[in-house]
Amino acid sequence: MIFEVVLLFFAGVLGGVLNSVAGGGSFVTFPALMFVGVPPIMANATNTFASFFGYLSGAYAFRKELKGHGKQIKVIIITSVIGGALGAFLLLWASEATFKQAIPWLLLFATLLFMFGGHINRIAKQLSKQNKYASQVGAGLLALVLLAICIYGGFFNAGLGIIGLSYLALAGYTNINTMNGIKLVISSAVSLVAIVLFVVNDAIAWFEGVVVLLGTLIGGYLSAGVSMRIPQHYMRWFVIMMSCTITVYFFWVTYF
Repeated sequence: MIFEVVLLFFAGVLGGVLNSVAGGGSFVTFPALMFVGVPPIMANATNTFASFFGYLSGAYAFRKELKGHGKQIKVIIITSVIGGALGAFLLLWASEATFKQAIPWLLLFATLLFMFGGHINRIAKQLSKQNKYASQVGAGLLALVLLAICIYGGFFNAGLGIIGLSYLALAGYTNINTMNGIKLVISSAVSLVAIVLFVVNDAIAWFEGVVVLLGTLIGGYLSAGVSMRIPQHYMRWFVIMMSCTITVYFFWVTYF
């Protein structure tokens, strides 16, 4: 029991550092929850709970950058709540066996997003310059893209921030601080409504989740010093190697 608590706590600390410095903390915290015996669907729901307060505090930190975007943010929050609820419902509806089969593919998708998110953002920015989405059709397509992103976030939280940034680039946003703030608003709204459904359906492992949460809060605090000492690209490559290893492991245990 002590070993499990220590493991979850330090997984949370590392996840909090990674989320603040390079992203990808869920590649540590989600497998750690499964390793200590939390069932797959409950581990995913618990990981969403443990990540939520980091999203919320981050969004609050960007509050100044969000001024002047109130109308857009209201629409984004409504869409995020609807999409997050649908995604969480799909997760709770899925059987443990089905979700366990999907885990390697979800991790692979999130890993590829982390690796190529920058390229996706650049392509999205080019598209946004070519077409400002003045037409109602374009605006409708953008709304559907956001809804799909939020459904994914409610179903599987890893990689949500990266896809959110790509959406914002496609929508024509150019200020990176504003984009990061809105990205965290999306993540917060999606996670909050998902957590409510998870609580109602008793899908969160509270003890394990609180241990990971405390670790992520401490890790996020410590990362202020870490980010000044370790170049971000080193942290990024560490996350890529770790996520690839974890993804291969889950493919192996699931299909072989």
